[in-house]
Amino acid sequence: MAIVDTSTNTAVQDLFNSKVSTATNNVASTASAATGNQSLGKDAFLQLLVTQLKNQNPLSPQDNGAFVAQLAQFSSLEGINTLNDSVNAISSNFSSSQALQASSLVGRSIITQTDKALVDTSKSMTGSVAVTAATGNVSIKITDKDGIVVRTIDMGAQSAGNSDFIWDGKNDKGEVAPAGTYTFAATTKNDKGDSVALATSLPATVTSVTLSKTGGEMLLNLAGGMGSVKLSQIQTIGT
Repeated sequence: MAIVDTSTNTAVQDLFNSKVSTATNNVASTASAATGNQSLGKDAFLQLLVTQLKNQNPLSPQDNGAFVAQLAQFSSLEGINTLNDSVNAISSNFSSSQALQASSLVGRSIITQTDKALVDTSKSMTGSVAVTAATGNVSIKITDKDGIVVRTIDMGAQSAGNSDFIWDGKNDKGEVAPAGTYTFAATTKNDKGDSVALATSLPATVTSVTLSKTGGEMLLNLAGGMGSVKLSQIQTIGT
């Protein structure tokens, strides 16, 4: 004889719904406590996984494949965190090495692309001009702090590339110019006879180093109010 259960399942269903609601609230509470206002980390991920195991539906347990997928995600998260730690360590070591390298330049002479230089006219100064294409007329006008031209250097024909020039510290009259800050303007003429400006590279002395607080490239501060240049802009390092 078959036995038929004709009783209602309402009470059982209500109890089940209550358990599911409690489990959902537990998972949500764990997620909120574990993460707060921060991104989900490996510890919070593990807490959520354990809470999910404790509160899964007994009538419909979580599929094994889903747990494997979550464990794989946990493994990937752990690997990414380890990689981030390694990259941060490398970055810190690189910054320390760069700072040590830059500090060794204090007091030394460098050559960088600029149009101004603090010149000791008691001795000769060497600079260079970046010639973009072969030309037959390159000249350099040297002006003092008041904008007065004290010397014009005619370099003549030059091939493409960096062309060196020497200023002996004298003006066009053959007199020694006063020491100070001078501006160097190099020009040439194109096929139409128009004047074309050329970049100059001049010597400067490093007085101090400024480290970036945002992880950017450090700056080398130059003597005589010549401003600052990036470490990567240095072309030549002297004594």
